Amino acid sequence: MLVTTRSRAAKLGAFVAGAALLLSACGGGGGNSAVQTGQAFADCDKNPNTCNSAQADQLTQGGDVTYAIEKNVPNWLVISAEGNVFETGEVTKGLLPYTFYATPDLKPVLNKDFVESAEVTSTSPQTVVYKLNPKAVWSDGTPFSADDFIYNYKVQNGKDCPDCAAASTAGYDQVKSVTGSDGGKTVTVVFDKPFTDWKLLWSSGGAMYPAHLAKQHGDINTPAGLAESFKWFGTTVPTWSGGPWKISKFVNNQSVTEVPNEKYWGAKPKLNSVVFRVITDATQEPTALQNNEVQVIYPQPQVDLINQVKNMPNISSFIGLGLTWEHFDFNLKNPALSQKPLRQALFTAINRKDMIAKTVGQFTNKVEPLNNHNFVPQQTGYKDTVSSTGQGSGDIEKAKKILTDAGYKLNNNQLSDPSGKAIPELRIRYTVGNQIRQNECELFAQTAAQLGVKVKVQSTDDLGQTTTSGDYDVIVFAWVASPFPFGGAIQNWGTGQGNNYGKYSSPQVDSLMAQANAETDQTKAADLLNQADQIMSDDAYVLPLYQKPTFIASSDKIANIRNNSTLDGPVYNMQEWGIRK
Repeated sequence: MLVTTRSRAAKLGAFVAGAALLLSACGGGGGNSAVQTGQAFADCDKNPNTCNSAQADQLTQGGDVTYAIEKNVPNWLVISAEGNVFETGEVTKGLLPYTFYATPDLKPVLNKDFVESAEVTSTSPQTVVYKLNPKAVWSDGTPFSADDFIYNYKVQNGKDCPDCAAASTAGYDQVKSVTGSDGGKTVTVVFDKPFTDWKLLWSSGGAMYPAHLAKQHGDINTPAGLAESFKWFGTTVPTWSGGPWKISKFVNNQSVTEVPNEKYWGAKPKLNSVVFRVITDATQEPTALQNNEVQVIYPQPQVDLINQVKNMPNISSFIGLGLTWEHFDFNLKNPALSQKPLRQALFTAINRKDMIAKTVGQFTNKVEPLNNHNFVPQQTGYKDTVSSTGQGSGDIEKAKKILTDAGYKLNNNQLSDPSGKAIPELRIRYTVGNQIRQNECELFAQTAAQLGVKVKVQSTDDLGQTTTSGDYDVIVFAWVASPFPFGGAIQNWGTGQGNNYGKYSSPQVDSLMAQANAETDQTKAADLLNQADQIMSDDAYVLPLYQKPTFIASSDKIANIRNNSTLDGPVYNMQEWGIRK
């Protein structure tokens, strides 16, 4: 889902994740705002998809916009476990073709520049037929075709390329065949078993890479060749494009410059360029905005940062809630944390309401503890699966009782396991430069100390590498989700899945998620997923904290840019941005 991270990968110290909204229960808006300054975003609560709009004739031809991102792009393959980070999704959004994307009202929309139609033509077996836009071509003139669907299917289904570390195989592993016809302009997908979230496949959370270039860097008919091409896409800065933008320059750890793709067949961008400038220290973003070094910032909101932006002339800002959510995760490869009672006790001791009050509650009053791993409160499928466990309640005495009942002992502020072995010091990690996350980690450490567990707080400047390598005991980040909860659940929590960084495994959860994933009745699917969610809550692998507020601040001169609290982010319509006349 585009870390945590899918960043995101989505990342954002947030990853992209294909998880979130029931298709039949799309929220009526992008969330509530407790802070909105200036005039550009004044209408965004009521009209999230159209606020700050301007027609093409109201825009200047040309101009440049610099957009701040909080992480460098060390891996360019957003469909890989390592590249599945929000910033990577933002930078590649204008380059990659995709079937569906999420708008600010949290709904999935067909990308008609690339796919003219996508329809279920049979339910037994489930069959989806895509009609490609006949004008669609890669920037070297090679037509888009079924070959691109097939290649991207092969590297994500978990079978054709075992060594391709895909961010997720969800849905792709249920496909029986992907075939082309009509000169490659019709794609027919037949499923082994129904896939509830079929719109997730080849969508903006897992957009497509060019098959004809893959062919040049590996034999795409063999597992080894597929793995070679997969690696090449991750390590190579794209000089190609399949969207309205293309990369003209990349300066490592500094910036990515994108200019209009002259081969693009759709509406051409008005701007001359969009520069993604890497500013890893979020506290520097307001200064860069005020000095006009950047014209747009989309940082993880911090109290001081928001207060600085409030008073800037000719700058508008907006806070929204959507499909991004913050959480603590355990690494179950740690022998101490492989024991459920210790995990349950640590999570029970955490006081989420207090943590919210001391962090995001400083700048918005809309945030409440989140009590589900797959749905947010705006969705019909949302059910509280956490409160009954006591986790997040801050009940220290209950936490201690969980430990003593399981045979743990606390002596001289040191917890020992039932065998008498001292619980070793744990490392909790957060993305560098993020004060809120640092505070959350310090609060976690203070709480754990009351149970006799020492916790060291440590930052990371490469969240993707840290999670995929398992270089943590506890970690805090956010999933930036898409409107597809069922495939996203498997992606995040399924045994052996790419986004399941902490190596959680439950046969019961796997079975229930698989059933939900193949259930075409949305109500039944949500019930099955919530059954799985309850088991996972009891297992204390991930503690949802809250819906993470998103914060955008932008020069009033820029039209058609707006908040989008999904994995697509504000860049979902980058080709429409322009400078007002």
